[in-house]
Amino acid sequence: MDQVKIDRINELAHKSKSEGLTVEEKIEQSELRKEFLAAIRADLKATLDTIEIVDDDDELKS
Repeated sequence: MDQVKIDRINELAHKSKSEGLTVEEKIEQSELRKEFLAAIRADLKATLDTIEIVDDDDELKS
């Protein structure tokens, strides 16, 4: 997700707290949040897929 979309999410969050959002803005905010969460999940999955578990106890027994 690019910085422009993240900035827009923050802008809508601030506006929501201060003056409220229009229906269109609420829909945009929801879609941006879904996209953001999908990107976070994909990044986390990619990170977890590269983790290799090494058991030190197995190495000591050899």
